[in-house]
Amino acid sequence: MWRSVLDYLHLAVAYMRINIRAQLEYRGAFFSQIAAMFINDGVWVVFWMFFFTRFPVLHGWNLKDVLSLWAITTAGYGLAYGVMGNAHRRLAPAIVQGELDLWLLHPRAVLPHLLLGSTIPSAWGDALFGYVVYLGFIRPDAARAMMFVALSVVVAVVFVGLGVMTGSLSFYVGNASTLSDQWRDTSITFATYPPTLFEGKVKLLLFTLIPAGFISYLPVEALRSLSIANLFVAFTGALAVLAAGVAMFYHGLRRYESGNLISING
Repeated sequence: MWRSVLDYLHLAVAYMRINIRAQLEYRGAFFSQIAAMFINDGVWVVFWMFFFTRFPVLHGWNLKDVLSLWAITTAGYGLAYGVMGNAHRRLAPAIVQGELDLWLLHPRAVLPHLLLGSTIPSAWGDALFGYVVYLGFIRPDAARAMMFVALSVVVAVVFVGLGVMTGSLSFYVGNASTLSDQWRDTSITFATYPPTLFEGKVKLLLFTLIPAGFISYLPVEALRSLSIANLFVAFTGALAVLAAGVAMFYHGLRRYESGNLISING
């Protein structure tokens, strides 16, 4: 099992190297997208800084907590779609347009090749922003810094699982691109607001249909208290979201109809 895991890690590194080299053919565009996303995220952080200047505490949350919330969300999002770019807005249209033929020819499992097949340049801006904000503004001790790195990977797993799950809807309902985008964007929106703003049934949704709880709420609680229990629950929830997405994909793949397209992966 461990050898298989290492093999797939090597595969991921190889794809990432190829994808980054391809993007660097247009260096200006690549770095401008990273910078633009970094600035975009920064605008929201400035908003929260002004907010907490006027209201120092929001339902028990302070500025550092909200900065941690944004840092862990953007870092996880950036890692997920920087490494596995096809999980971001590309899976649903590829399914409905019959573009999976190329990936079905690979000798290994279809899904890893498909997800690793591209990178989203702006996602690297998110990842950079998350680490800069947490390490530069929160200034954690060594234990929290290491936990942040681990949790950013956990959050990335949630985003990949969510991307696969929402994209796989196209196997069942036709062109689900809009629905997929709205589902993922809704999860991100809820994940970037303090959880104390939501109560009752809404909070239940944030740990089920909209997995915002596993994207930011549990990770932030784990960082605040250095709680191994919260880290374990966040990790378990991330694996559950990923497993649900993988199960939906391979179940839906039985319904896939080839587009009879001639294409190459360049």
